[in-house]
Amino acid sequence: MKNGDASSGLSLVERQEKIMEILRESGSVPVSVLSDRLKVSDVTIRKDLNSLEKKQMLYRPHGSAVLMNPYINDRHINVKEKQNAEQKRLIGAYAARLVEPSDTILIASGTTVMAFAREISGEHQLTAITSALSVAMILSKHRNIDVIQLGGPLRNSSVSAVGPFAEQMLGNFTCSKLFLGVDGIDPEYGLTTTNLLEASLNRVMIESVEKVIVLADSGKFGRKGSSKICETGLVNRIITDSGIPDRTHNAFMDAGVEVSIV
Repeated sequence: MKNGDASSGLSLVERQEKIMEILRESGSVPVSVLSDRLKVSDVTIRKDLNSLEKKQMLYRPHGSAVLMNPYINDRHINVKEKQNAEQKRLIGAYAARLVEPSDTILIASGTTVMAFAREISGEHQLTAITSALSVAMILSKHRNIDVIQLGGPLRNSSVSAVGPFAEQMLGNFTCSKLFLGVDGIDPEYGLTTTNLLEASLNRVMIESVEKVIVLADSGKFGRKGSSKICETGLVNRIITDSGIPDRTHNAFMDAGVEVSIV
């Protein structure tokens, strides 16, 4: 069949529509699988994928095709805050219910943890340690919350502290929970961000807490930042929205990670 592509019975347009249909079902497909399913040669599939990539309908890592570019560019917090805003609010509200009276919690940077900070009532005594200036400003309005701001150079896009000073400060604390935002999350690859120094600080944060709780809207799944934070196995819980793909949800559950969907 592969030596006679015309025998597949599909026109060019029909074949490319079928490729997109397969990608929407699975998210990522190797060239060899597309070739077998459509009964055409690998060369033909690669030409189809090149054409579809030029139309920005898919992204082509080596030897396969994915529905979207998994690699994320760094964006300013003011831009990211407007994306999936309602999902982030719901995730933040759910996460706020996990904060207990007299807790000492650690809060990383990002727009989803900002939404979380806005949902903390401040009714009970609480200590919050954070790298993010925006989170510190939100929580400082509550007289029952003691806010500790980590120091050091600021990462411009997230307006949060990074670097060795912030990491050294964490050596003085033991926290019950870390509420962590990420730029990308994948069951196999783990957690990522777009900044090397932030990834390093996040790893130190993980070492400083009893439980790691990741706050991530469904758009973060299957995406990758340039800097890896940690493996999935270090995460205790993920809070996300109903847009998470079933196969991804199941993969995290199989890995022993609790997944809460809002």
